[in-house]
Amino acid sequence: MSKKLTLGLFGFGVVGQGLYDIIRTKDLNLEIKKIAIKNPEKKRTLPEELFTTDGELILNDPEINTVVELINDAEAAYYIVTTALKNGKNVVSANKKLIANHLEELVELQQKHNVSFLYEGAVCGSIPIIRNLEEYYDNELLYSLRGIFNGSSNFILSKIFNENLSYGTALKQAQDLGFAETDPILDVGGYDPKFKLVIASAHAYGLLADPEKVLNIGIQNLGDQDIQFAREKDFKIKLVPTALEFGEQKIVLYVLPKLVKQDDFLYNVENEYNGVIVQAAFADQQFFFGKGAGGHPTGSAVLSDIAALRYDYRYEYKKYHQKKSLELSSDYSLHIYLRYSDDQLIEKLGFEEVTERYFSPKFNYVIGKISLSKLAEQKDLLTQAGVFIAEIGNISPVTHEIGVSEEHLELESSKALTHLAL
Repeated sequence: MSKKLTLGLFGFGVVGQGLYDIIRTKDLNLEIKKIAIKNPEKKRTLPEELFTTDGELILNDPEINTVVELINDAEAAYYIVTTALKNGKNVVSANKKLIANHLEELVELQQKHNVSFLYEGAVCGSIPIIRNLEEYYDNELLYSLRGIFNGSSNFILSKIFNENLSYGTALKQAQDLGFAETDPILDVGGYDPKFKLVIASAHAYGLLADPEKVLNIGIQNLGDQDIQFAREKDFKIKLVPTALEFGEQKIVLYVLPKLVKQDDFLYNVENEYNGVIVQAAFADQQFFFGKGAGGHPTGSAVLSDIAALRYDYRYEYKKYHQKKSLELSSDYSLHIYLRYSDDQLIEKLGFEEVTERYFSPKFNYVIGKISLSKLAEQKDLLTQAGVFIAEIGNISPVTHEIGVSEEHLELESSKALTHLAL
């Protein structure tokens, strides 16, 4: 039999309102006792006595056994979550920055105070990827985890490739619709998907990685030449976070734009939708697809966590507690496409192998093999104006080699060169 949950809710924005809309349609043996908000002047659809600007009322109320944190401020969320856990309350959160930056501490707090901290809504909205990684794949050998984790950047890229919009126009449309902030760098710069990747990899591999040590390069420098290059070779560009195991107990994590072909599941993931591909030793390749943003999709994931708490569910972090001595490494080589304007960048990067290079007065690019460590060392140069980088091809889970032959790339390139030079 389920136990009754008495909720204290922090935040009543898009996700908070979406959660409430869903809750009121269900009979789940739970009650929202109080909602902490920042702006008391804003008109609300619920009774005024339900709201407070004093979060301590929730954190110190002995009748409230579950805190739901749905605010944007990661520092304030850290105080709310850690205080609630220390006070013996279960917590549900969707704050991916908070979780990624403090996961090791939060795991310890759960264990010390015998409480549960759930956060399905923090990664890929409505897609139940965390619990699948935690439960379904708990004894699986995972080769790789990759996907589209950010709806804002994917919306922009979909508009570019499906409706022929420029990057600037697509970004403005995303901002007008509320998919992207006035300063969109957290999304288009790959920071948001990096936080989500760090969280997902904790459940996939048991590795609690420091986000500062994970390379993220986004789509903010995407130009017309890159779009034309992709179209000429039948690619789409997607912003793809990737986690994979290689060598002896090594894990690599990175976020890069990727040129994907039609045979890749991610090719047809459009607009605000997210997609996750899990490659496992025994289950083989599996694909999860769903809305990655919005009040109701994310609210449904939050509600799933709340409902699970009625039966005392908690993450066990089995792979983390097994202490398999997995190591985060950047000693891994990628095949990349790089548009550049300064030859010195090529010298500093030190490509291991170059399979194709093209020069013109307006467009220079190189395709080749390079180590992730070199990319990380030169991140500042790779994110400056005039430079765009993308991984190219499909990663094989066994050999981790490029999935598009060099001969094919050279043949396709020769067809495109004349047109690209115009």
